[in-house]
Amino acid sequence: MISVITGASAGIGAAAAAGLSRLGHKVVLVGRDETRLKAVASGLTGPEPDVLTCDYTSLDEVRKLASQLRGRYGRIAVLANNAGVMSTSRRTTGDGHELMVQVNHLAPFLLTHLLTDRVDRVVTTTSRAGRTGKLDPGDLSRERRRWNGWLQYGDTKQANALFTVALAGRGVAATCFHPGVIRTGFAGGSLLMRLFLALPGYAKPPEHGARTLVHLATHPDGLERSGRYFAEGREERASSGMSDAALAERLWEASLSAVGG
Repeated sequence: MISVITGASAGIGAAAAAGLSRLGHKVVLVGRDETRLKAVASGLTGPEPDVLTCDYTSLDEVRKLASQLRGRYGRIAVLANNAGVMSTSRRTTGDGHELMVQVNHLAPFLLTHLLTDRVDRVVTTTSRAGRTGKLDPGDLSRERRRWNGWLQYGDTKQANALFTVALAGRGVAATCFHPGVIRTGFAGGSLLMRLFLALPGYAKPPEHGARTLVHLATHPDGLERSGRYFAEGREERASSGMSDAALAERLWEASLSAVGG
């Protein structure tokens, strides 16, 4: 059973890899840093894992990753879209997109789109921050609206949930989940995250955030509750902005255009 996990060099991705490996999955670890990925791989206890590198700031690298996965595996049981970033400064990728919208949404959108016919279920790491999203499919990079790190992050997490809805509408078993506030290096440059981490007991270890990913990758919920949003291992009501089917379709078309069809 092949499970592909992006953002697997640390944090939730690494913890989920450990959990799935213990359950007998052959895990494919994907990330930017081969050395860190190999360190995670060396600690897994199940079937021998594979390691593939990919930098989501390059859509060509995402296409290469998809080609490598198609070449190696006839069937992928789980595609876990877990890689993500939060930046307090505006940055633009070589593809011309704002950093967060490319890494958090367009890159996993493209990878999933290129692998849909090979994948049994898709699990995407989103966030309750998606409730704050004001996504405009015509302005994914916020070039015509005020840009702020947390505003853009909220848009991208809203996009993750809407992508899940659109996949479900196309017959793909797809779910998404909020992992909670996790004690990792994520959003280390953000004052808000530093405040969260300073609150005793508020931030949880990566293993806590990985539990729902592992649940959706292995439990019937991941197949039977397609299009749904989860938190703490249970289905949770998504906001209207994260579950709007019409908006999900507009985002799908805009994303196809943004990644070149």
